[in-house]
Amino acid sequence: MTTFAVLAPLLAQAFVTFLLMFGMVVTRRRAVMDKQVDPKDLALRGGNPWPPRAAQFGDAYQNSLELPVVFYALVIIAFVTKEADIVFVVLSWLFVLCRIVQSYIHTTSNVRKHRSLAFRAGALVLFAMLIWLTVHISLI
Repeated sequence: MTTFAVLAPLLAQAFVTFLLMFGMVVTRRRAVMDKQVDPKDLALRGGNPWPPRAAQFGDAYQNSLELPVVFYALVIIAFVTKEADIVFVVLSWLFVLCRIVQSYIHTTSNVRKHRSLAFRAGALVLFAMLIWLTVHISLI
């Protein structure tokens, strides 16, 4: 597999994370400018002083920094060991697609049932990637 083929899903996931971060910044800034949030309430972490839309983007951004960390590690390991084959790359894109769907749901309708299904699908794909890579590396 080419370098781009292996790393493109990782780059796409990183791009999604930055889009969520920008969405979070815009919605939070708007909430402060519209006086929906008192800046004094933002001095400490804890609680959630943000209005729903800003909270949704903040939560979606936080989620993009959790499970995808394992994805990044697996892709880098597969790349370095040259064990990324077509199955691994397809699974990588499937994981990214699940994360995009979950982020979209999280920042729009935020229906927990649907968001949870997208999360679980992504987690299962990531687990399959882990198993696939473990088997391939163990056969070296």
